[in-house]
Amino acid sequence: MEKTIAKQPYEVVVLMHPDSTLEEQKDLFKKNKGTIESFQGSVNSLETWGKRNLATQIGKLKKAIYFHSTFEADTQAIAELERTMRINDKVLRFMHTRLDERVPLAKFVEGFKKGLSESAAREKEREAKMLARKAAFAAAKADRSDRSDRE
Repeated sequence: MEKTIAKQPYEVVVLMHPDSTLEEQKDLFKKNKGTIESFQGSVNSLETWGKRNLATQIGKLKKAIYFHSTFEADTQAIAELERTMRINDKVLRFMHTRLDERVPLAKFVEGFKKGLSESAAREKEREAKMLARKAAFAAAKADRSDRSDRE
């Protein structure tokens, strides 16, 4: 009698040390993929977000390399993944989140990417408004100094 394994959809965000080499990064995710597959799971996507600033420092580090991944696995696989990531010195932080199983992973990733692009567009718009305000302030200040020179 074969025991069926209930696979649940998950996402994980991993923060790695900014000095970790490309080889160390690949090794970590090959090992994670092997762990997931050993529990009859499957990796859906893996994205590198690159080196970014941390919101708060971790130790004396101000930057980290960010990764985002979605996969399906058993809860035992999550426990093993977390155990191995705690041991790895190059992993600064990680967070596994269980996703809604009613939403396909492909649709979740699509919505996630759409949300990221929308927030990036809002951020660019905010920066443009701030630059316009600074330029207007500088012009007004220059105008005031021109008036005071004439008097």
